[in-house]
Amino acid sequence: MELSDRERKVLEAVIQSYVETAQPAGSGQLAKRFGLGVSPATIRNTMSELETKGLLFHPHTSAGRIPTDIAYRIYVDAIITQAVHPATQFTVSERSTLAEQIAAGGSAVEAILRRAAQSLGVVTQELGVALGPRFDRSVLQRIELVRLSSDRLLVVLTLQPGAVRTIFVEARGQVADAAITEVTRVLNERLAGLTLREVRTTLAQRLRDSTPNATELLNVFVEEGEQIFDVALHPDDDVVLGQASLLAEQPEFASADSMRRLMALTDTRQYLADLLRQRSNASGVTITIGNEHADPTLEPFTLVTAQYRAGGLNGVIGVIGPTRMPYEKVIALVTHTSQLVSDLLE
Repeated sequence: MELSDRERKVLEAVIQSYVETAQPAGSGQLAKRFGLGVSPATIRNTMSELETKGLLFHPHTSAGRIPTDIAYRIYVDAIITQAVHPATQFTVSERSTLAEQIAAGGSAVEAILRRAAQSLGVVTQELGVALGPRFDRSVLQRIELVRLSSDRLLVVLTLQPGAVRTIFVEARGQVADAAITEVTRVLNERLAGLTLREVRTTLAQRLRDSTPNATELLNVFVEEGEQIFDVALHPDDDVVLGQASLLAEQPEFASADSMRRLMALTDTRQYLADLLRQRSNASGVTITIGNEHADPTLEPFTLVTAQYRAGGLNGVIGVIGPTRMPYEKVIALVTHTSQLVSDLLE
């Protein structure tokens, strides 16, 4: 959309004013606060032109105007084009808080993502979200078999980088300790160092001609390998959320209807998992604003995410909030947090 220099300055002023106050911006207020170098009357005329172009609108009968989703998109694209350095958008204290809180605690993938989503949400005052990595590309580091009963075993899979998964396996009849020891040795010798996808597709071939003393137990792994080594989290559990209560304090969620939308969003983890997974291979920051979402449920929201990586694994970290958000700061914090998560997982 072609905008004059004055139109861009007025649009930016309206957006900044609305983001900070949650109140429609009037021409007199903009003239006084932003020093645009023109009279309130000129600003008012420019705002009318922007409204005609679909970038501003009147809420109810208010004299002020607020940005549309298209206006936010123009604003966000300008921010990204300018490549603002993240460090200039948040304080040293916020940087330290993120680094300390994300690094504190366990080193398992889920623990890091939980802390990252929580911390990012607190610093941005939005709802922090994260998607766990796809484990198909995870490398199997070690397998342990633990006896639970005479015919039931616990299979413990240690994956790179730092994930642990457990699966129950039913054997056929009583299993001797010697057979458990032998199968553990064979599985580690022939499967360790492979990705889970490689394990599943070549399992029978790799376990062929193995020791006859443990054939019965090994056959269980051959026949049930698809299930045993399919350890990707259930889609509902892939998504990690921060505190929804942070959003509840914002003006957009003061009404009962908007709160119901927020709760419906956080309750539908399957949908969130699918939505975030579509972004897991996108480099840089991905931003979807209001009615850009395919689902009308998400129209009141903006979703800002960035990819994190750890070896061959990748996922996303970001925030969900109202379309009225401080985009420059949020983009910088999401970018910075994704790098912190990548560094920790590496």
